[in-house]
Amino acid sequence: MAQDRPTTSELLSAIGDFLREEATPALDRAEPRLGFQMRVAVNSLAILERESRLGPAADAREHARLVALIGRDGTLAELNRELARQLRAGERDERDAALMTHLDATTADKIAIANPKWR
Repeated sequence: MAQDRPTTSELLSAIGDFLREEATPALDRAEPRLGFQMRVAVNSLAILERESRLGPAADAREHARLVALIGRDGTLAELNRELARQLRAGERDERDAALMTHLDATTADKIAIANPKWR
C-alpha cells in the first residue's frame, strides 16, 4: 500500500471531478451521446473511489460477522461459499435472526459503495 499522497481515493476523486466538471460539459455541447457515456464513466469512477475508501472496512466487518455466524475462520470468499451452501441445504433461512442481521448489514455496506444516495 502506497503511503504517499495523493491516495488512490484522492486520485480517483480528482479524475472524476475533472471529467464531470470540464470534459462532460464540453462533450455535451459537441457530442451529446459521448456526454452521456462520460457521465456513465464518471459514475463508475465514483464507485471505484468509494470502494477504495470504504471497501476494506466493509470487508472486515463482513468477515467478522461471517466468522461469528458460521463458527469458524476462513477467507471472505470461503465463508461466503459456506453460507451459500448452508442456505442451499436449508440449514439456515429467514427465521435466523443472526443471518438476517448479517445480510442487512452486508447489503447496507454494498449500497453505500454502489449508490450512497439510495437510502
